[in-house]
Amino acid sequence: MRQELMGLPKTLAEDVAKNLVMVGRLLDEEPEQAYGYSRVALRLASRVPAVREAAGFASYGVGKYAEALAEFRAARRMTGGVHLWPVMADCERGMGRPERALAMAGESEVRKLDKAGQVEMRIVAAGARRDMGQADAAVVTLQSSELASNSVQPWTARLRYAYADALLEVGRTEEARDWFARALEADQGGFTDASDRLAELDGVEFLDALDEEAGEEDEREEAPEAPEGTTAAQPEPEPVSEPKSADSDSGEEPPQA
Repeated sequence: MRQELMGLPKTLAEDVAKNLVMVGRLLDEEPEQAYGYSRVALRLASRVPAVREAAGFASYGVGKYAEALAEFRAARRMTGGVHLWPVMADCERGMGRPERALAMAGESEVRKLDKAGQVEMRIVAAGARRDMGQADAAVVTLQSSELASNSVQPWTARLRYAYADALLEVGRTEEARDWFARALEADQGGFTDASDRLAELDGVEFLDALDEEAGEEDEREEAPEAPEGTTAAQPEPEPVSEPKSADSDSGEEPPQA
């Protein structure tokens, strides 16, 4: 990215770089803000491939899949690289065209991807199968040597999670639970919600302690305080009437002890 920006005037390059940095910082937590910074960078330097790629990911992050796909295609034309192929296919899914995403999974570009890219493409293809109502085929799509491997790679948690989710959809709950556990084991960065999915399958419900404390505090604030030097008034008990005798005019039975 730095190399690409060196082709711009220094002041412009610095402005573009600052916006790209903000895109990277905000993309996961504040995608709308990241999108705004990406549009500024795009306006300043639309002929820089890194800018087009960053704009693509920012658009993808806010669900603007057509816009994201256009940016990814532009970046690919500029560089000739294939690393964006899986996310381009996922954009097709986002646009409601899973059959096109599945077709992309069979193109020659997939063979040019590194291992991480190939795994990502497999996950996207399985998602496309599920979009098309082919849940069992999605399970088969994810079965691979990478899934069977015990070594933990950067993509291991996501692959295991996708497999667990696919198993759950076809009703293989026990197997799904096992694979969610294996995904959690590999997810050292906390990138998936495998722990929540496990808890859900086990029927465990987590309560937010902060919310409980806030609720108790609100109740204390709402309760009226007695004036200083006095005690709070207590409600007077309701008078208890004598039970009517069995021979009363009403004819009602007396209450039983």
